[in-house]
Amino acid sequence: MLPDGEIIEGLATIDESAITGESAPVIREAGGDKSSVTGGTKVLSDKIKIKVTTEAGESFLDKMIALVEGASRQKTPNEIALTILLAGFTLVFIIVTITLKPFADYAQTPITIAAFISLFVCLIPTTIGGLLSAIGIAGMDRALRANVITKSGKAVETAGDIDVLLLDKTGTITIGNRKATNFYPANGIDKDHFVNASVLRSMADETPEGKSIIELADIIPTTYNLENPRFIKFTAETRSSGIDYADIKIRKGATDAIKTIIEKAGNTFPDEIAERVRSISSNGGTPLVVAENERVIGVIELQDIIKPGIKERFERLRKMGIKTVMVTGDNPLTAKFIAEKSGVDDFIAEAKPEDKMNYIRKEQSEGRLVAMMGDGTNDAPALAQADVGVAMNSGTQAAKEAGNMVDLDNDPTKLIEVVEIGKQLLMTRGTLTTFSIANDVAKYFAIVPALFIANIPALQNLNVMNLHSPESAILSAIIFNALIIPLLIPLALKGVSYKPIGASALLRRNLLFMALEAFWFLLLV
Repeated sequence: MLPDGEIIEGLATIDESAITGESAPVIREAGGDKSSVTGGTKVLSDKIKIKVTTEAGESFLDKMIALVEGASRQKTPNEIALTILLAGFTLVFIIVTITLKPFADYAQTPITIAAFISLFVCLIPTTIGGLLSAIGIAGMDRALRANVITKSGKAVETAGDIDVLLLDKTGTITIGNRKATNFYPANGIDKDHFVNASVLRSMADETPEGKSIIELADIIPTTYNLENPRFIKFTAETRSSGIDYADIKIRKGATDAIKTIIEKAGNTFPDEIAERVRSISSNGGTPLVVAENERVIGVIELQDIIKPGIKERFERLRKMGIKTVMVTGDNPLTAKFIAEKSGVDDFIAEAKPEDKMNYIRKEQSEGRLVAMMGDGTNDAPALAQADVGVAMNSGTQAAKEAGNMVDLDNDPTKLIEVVEIGKQLLMTRGTLTTFSIANDVAKYFAIVPALFIANIPALQNLNVMNLHSPESAILSAIIFNALIIPLLIPLALKGVSYKPIGASALLRRNLLFMALEAFWFLLLV
């Protein structure tokens, strides 16, 4: 890993994906505007000497830490609503219990200490309060079975309500390493000859790109019987690599590097290859030009590989009403190509860590809940700010610490399962909350009228359960309390079923049920 500083000697290929999010390595050299390096990046080839230029506490990583510490997660609408509901019921409970003794004295109805304690136990809104923990633990367990580690049940529950999902491109939407996708031979060159030359050059290439060329060609390199081959390794200075054997010289590298070799030998760079290079670049790919004996024989296309099945899964998120946004450090052209290919709704190109964080804050200020998925150090501030921050297991430690979930499978669409689990938790909590409200109201109507019915006969109209004494009312409420919470625990743990359908379809279904209920009521009348 490199520190923050300036290159004072040499040049090298640097992997900056953990910082910028861009998968393609870059060339950094002494002098000019490409001499700076950032902490957390890695040298892939060659050697450089660096002068540390940042003061203590001012490095890139220090800035990321400051941004993470400045991030804060907001309370969700459901969390606020539940807090208000429980506070309201608690306030009613306090008012009832405080006024109960003076009212009993006024009605000349004695209430014993045992009765008071029993009333406290019965009237406190314990049902939903006691089951909330069970609901959260069940959600964490279901998420773990989907290979997602969550730091709290609240995080899973919040996932069920998200409106916007931000995804980092490198390592999240794409595999993270560029792979060969096509061989394009030059005019007059046999494709098999070009493919064989490409494989010969990639025999000693241990990079993911080199291995992908052999994989795409579907040729086993050991089938070539070469005598005394000499392999030329890739360097940041030459920006090319090669193999020499017998009287054949094969070179593979960046377009401008191979073009220089060709023109120095007195040959011309083919126009169709130049056009092919431009086409590959405009589609977000990386062209590798191959030359044999100082003549271009073709170009290999490298692309960021989209993870399998991701487009269909983004469509499922869209049906759930979730907007997907790809965030990347790539240029707008590459970002647009990947966004269209992967099926996301929108993209943000050349995004800095501050840009991601500010975008999330903007969405949150407009009342939306935002989820963020990422794997790099540059994603840590956004992961900390998002309502749901999901870090990839293959990501940096900073990303894992900042998020409140970790996806062990490194699957960007795993959020679909998490959202479904979250929605199931919300529906379960809603069901139990509705029951809890009805339960608490019923207990008030069961106990309070029965306490004073002997001295205030008018309360008989409120005695809907026809309880004949205060003792029977209190005893029935205590028995009900003792039985109902244990009986509801299995429902809290299992949860109610959830079917992923869109809001419009859900509205149509509910309107249909309401119409049927109204029709049935009219028939009964």
